[in-house]
Amino acid sequence: MAVPNLTTILKRILSKPTAPFHEYHVRAEIEALLKGCPHVRLKRDKFGNLIATYKNGKSKSRPTWVLGAHMDHPAFVRVPGGKKSEFEFLGGVAKPQVEEGIRRGLRGKAQGAIATWKFPVKITSTRIEATACDDLIGCAILVATLWELGTLGISTTFHATFTRAEEVGFLGAWHLAQKWPFGKDDVFLSIETSRPVNGAVMGGGPIVRVGDRLSIFDSEGCAVLMTTAKEQGIRVQRCLLDAGACEASALQAAGHRSCGVSVPLANYHNLDAEGGIAPEHVRVSDVRATIDLLKALVATRHDGIGERTIRERVELRSEEYADHLKAANQLFK
Repeated sequence: MAVPNLTTILKRILSKPTAPFHEYHVRAEIEALLKGCPHVRLKRDKFGNLIATYKNGKSKSRPTWVLGAHMDHPAFVRVPGGKKSEFEFLGGVAKPQVEEGIRRGLRGKAQGAIATWKFPVKITSTRIEATACDDLIGCAILVATLWELGTLGISTTFHATFTRAEEVGFLGAWHLAQKWPFGKDDVFLSIETSRPVNGAVMGGGPIVRVGDRLSIFDSEGCAVLMTTAKEQGIRVQRCLLDAGACEASALQAAGHRSCGVSVPLANYHNLDAEGGIAPEHVRVSDVRATIDLLKALVATRHDGIGERTIRERVELRSEEYADHLKAANQLFK
């Protein structure tokens, strides 16, 4: 059985056309890449999301993690019921910028019901460039994580989800949340590529995302991520990425504890600094560090969801300083 390396996984996934509601090419490629992966079982839900479960032995990480990435990217899709040549653009890019990209000849030929910007996949030792890094990089990271753990035969249990229609309002993630097929205490972790803001930089490692434009994420889950990174010597950044939103907000709104990790991304949604259409790109080092972080995360048992909760810390301090409090209170009388 040939084990695909990270470069192979990236090339195969990033080369597939995708768009909101039209993720079938990417989903088929992920299924093909994970065929034969040790300890991994695949299934599709009724919405078309792909779910991978890694289970080897009775050991589980605490908490059990549900890692998530989405399979779509802003692109042109054929108008339902319209003419064969009639397409519309779905995803978060303003109409004037889309039209300028078309005028520049950057729109590729239609591939069935999909048309994308025509940028090639370029992978060097330091940089990954493609039309749709968001969030096919996240999908590739999950596939690589599954293979690397499976090849090592690591004893643990966790899940990976590959969702549809994120770019038009988290539709796949919302379906997943409503039909939650995992344990009630399992924690969702969004794996995204995101514009670095508020001090985050490209090349600085994955970003432990404390929140996005819509919500603040689970603090204890974020603490586990930071502790894992520290213990493993993995360089990470801890930031509020409020220039956009991710699926963790949708899962959290539906009542599931959620966190986020992001790979710093340039030219988010194919827009460069001047607002022109351009390929997206990320750093290889940030991708590699994210895989290492996830491998350590899902294979580690923690004391509950956090190493020590804020409540536990305060209660310990209350006991420690009880005499000081009692003595000082006398002076308030």
